[in-house]
Amino acid sequence: MITALWYAVAGVLLVGVALASSSIARLPVTTALIYLCIGLVLGPEVTGLLRIDALADAPLLERLSEIAVIVSLFGAGLKLRVPTWDERWNVALRLAFVSMTITVGLITLVGVVGLGLPLGGAVLLGAILAPTDPVLASDVQVGDPFDRDRLRFSLTGEAGLNDGTAFPFVMLGLGLLGLHDLGEGYWRWLTIDVAWAVTGGLLVGTALGTLIGRLVLYLRRTHHEALGTDDFIAMGLIALAYGVALLCHTYGFLAVFTAGLALRRVEMHNPRPSGTAAWRAAPGDHESAAHPHHAPAYLAEAVRRVTEILERGGEIVLVLLVGALLSPATVSLEAAGFAALLLLVLRPIAVTLGLVGRTVPAHARRLMAWFGIRGIGSVYYLAYAIGQGVPEGLARQLITLVLTTIALSTLVHGTSVTTLMARYERRTR
Repeated sequence: MITALWYAVAGVLLVGVALASSSIARLPVTTALIYLCIGLVLGPEVTGLLRIDALADAPLLERLSEIAVIVSLFGAGLKLRVPTWDERWNVALRLAFVSMTITVGLITLVGVVGLGLPLGGAVLLGAILAPTDPVLASDVQVGDPFDRDRLRFSLTGEAGLNDGTAFPFVMLGLGLLGLHDLGEGYWRWLTIDVAWAVTGGLLVGTALGTLIGRLVLYLRRTHHEALGTDDFIAMGLIALAYGVALLCHTYGFLAVFTAGLALRRVEMHNPRPSGTAAWRAAPGDHESAAHPHHAPAYLAEAVRRVTEILERGGEIVLVLLVGALLSPATVSLEAAGFAALLLLVLRPIAVTLGLVGRTVPAHARRLMAWFGIRGIGSVYYLAYAIGQGVPEGLARQLITLVLTTIALSTLVHGTSVTTLMARYERRTR
């Protein structure tokens, strides 16, 4: 009976979202906020249909959030159709590396001084909450590969990169708690967890994305093979890049993001230009898929469409679960105060310091500082840390701080994004 009820609930939810999509788009809120509210209703505090515990069910949350994040990161890479040497990357890299590192430091300071966390726990909290989210930030990211808006590009690039660059700080926090080997004088952390894992993840993703893209195009153009398999190519490349990166002890999040970038680069570096027919071709158009000129653009767009479908499904599932996790035991006034401090003070400070020396319009800089959206990526890092053996008392404290921050971020960003981005677009036009 419970299984049948869940099938019915899932069906009502999916059909309802589909039928109300146009109405939802006109509302001054994001779909993520709606999913969060539905999850809260389904959770134990209201109907009790969805019962989940962040501590006991950490392995499940880790696997589900892991899948959602890698799909979203791959899709983010596919959207960034800008040459590597373009100066737009400078701001994205500064946000993803410099601003994120500063955010970890500021959260660590607040965690030790204001929240009474041990140093390792405070560093871990900073690593969990420093990266911005590629799943819930779709409303402020580039809408398509030809979107050249600097604000959207910077936020997309930041979210794509910092979900991987936060991992060294996760390992540092675990090491300070005695749950990971940092090496004498932190040599292992610096050489393996930082230098090798970051560089290796970037190299693995770039190599596999380029190799698979060129191989598929060769088979399609020359032998008319591998046609109509765009869904398998998308899922296969995501899984391959992530799996190989983990086998090489590198960061899989960076690998899947750069795999998407590399696949897009294959299309961009095609010596034979694509016509508009390649971009408008419907799924299953084998003629465009094998056309000597159109095949690269068709492949990149077909894979991107598949990824977007998978991404929407992952968003629904994970945000519902986060909503169901919210309860008096996982939300507190102290955590809400910390979340407000992070979003209103720490994030703006980190963005300002990270962009020192760069000429960024004041209105764009303010929006970059505001849209530091926290979400599914933080759920993954939280569940991962719990799985590594974080003591139960500290784990429950982290759960409260992280879930409260995600809920507050979803609320304030979800209710402000439509108005602020519309105003920004009017101003830039």
